[in-house]
Amino acid sequence: MADDVFKALADPTRRRILDELTDRNGQTLFEICGRLVTRHGLGLSRQAVSQHLAVLETAGLVSTRREGRYKFHDLDTAPLEHIVTRWLGPKTPQTPKPPESTP
Repeated sequence: MADDVFKALADPTRRRILDELTDRNGQTLFEICGRLVTRHGLGLSRQAVSQHLAVLETAGLVSTRREGRYKFHDLDTAPLEHIVTRWLGPKTPQTPKPPESTP
């Protein structure tokens, strides 16, 4: 699973999509495409953005929900939290060793 997350984060376009979902969650494909063009100057086709979203969804970073004929994309940070706790995990405070006494 972590490999999918790293693969998804390796592409700058996918990171921009995640940035846009962070800024405003629950966007349609059309809205994401519009934001990529206006904010980042990325003129990608809807099919290209859809493929990027599929990679993000496979990695668990994006979840989708349907309401009528609309499909909304939501950011899911759980895979990132798993990676962070893997390496930065809960740190236990180290208790200082008592000074050694000399007899």
